[in-house]
Amino acid sequence: MAIIGAITYFSSKSTNEVTGEVQHISIAPDQEVALGLQAFPEMAQQFGGEIDQPVINNYVEQVGQRIVAGSDAAKGPYKYDFHVLADPQTVNAFALPGGQVSITVGLLRKLQNESELAGVLGHEIGHVVARHGAEQLSKQQFAQTLVGAATIASYDPNRPGATAQNAAIAAAISHLVTMRFGRQDELEADALGVRLMKEANYDTRGMHDLLVILENLDQGGRPPEFFSTHPNPENRLARVDELIAQSGGANGGDVGADRFQQNVLKYMR
Repeated sequence: MAIIGAITYFSSKSTNEVTGEVQHISIAPDQEVALGLQAFPEMAQQFGGEIDQPVINNYVEQVGQRIVAGSDAAKGPYKYDFHVLADPQTVNAFALPGGQVSITVGLLRKLQNESELAGVLGHEIGHVVARHGAEQLSKQQFAQTLVGAATIASYDPNRPGATAQNAAIAAAISHLVTMRFGRQDELEADALGVRLMKEANYDTRGMHDLLVILENLDQGGRPPEFFSTHPNPENRLARVDELIAQSGGANGGDVGADRFQQNVLKYMR
């Protein structure tokens, strides 16, 4: 079985249309979308569900969609949805395969402007377009027993049944909800985040400022949960600063401090 899995993994080769990377992924994009949609309710429940603040929800959705529409992320096969989860203590953001992206209230309230929010969302979109979640599932051989997207979409977690197919779906969903990215994934998502921000005309220094906020929390004695699911590579800030300089540095992009104040901070007092 291990030999069959290895053959399946290495024979499933494709070129990522956004990154240009050759990847060994045995899960199709429509399966990624279906799995992400199935996993999101469980993830949201762990972090208090979605907030009941239409202005904030709509604003975060608009910022996320601006990044997608204005960048190479639009080349991919995914339909993105952006969510705000109600947990005020957890400082984190998440990306599920297929385009389900979330940020917690705990992280959102630490930000100061729209470019920092674009840094968060751009980084998470980077995980999606780079197919990091699908790579993990493929390497762990979930794909051997996964079925088509339509079957995944019809899966009922409250009535999972006892079939091998449903067991595979349940295992894949459980893995996605507790997924941890590797350091190389983080560096790639940082680079893609800066690239997508620039393409969408955001001030790329927002990514620098975001990492400063997170590192200050880390040094303050309470490491943000972001670093537990997104390991903090050595010299990360210096690497991001180099990427920002390569992208044009102070590129005159959008900061959006007033919009962030009116659509987020005003409702979090």
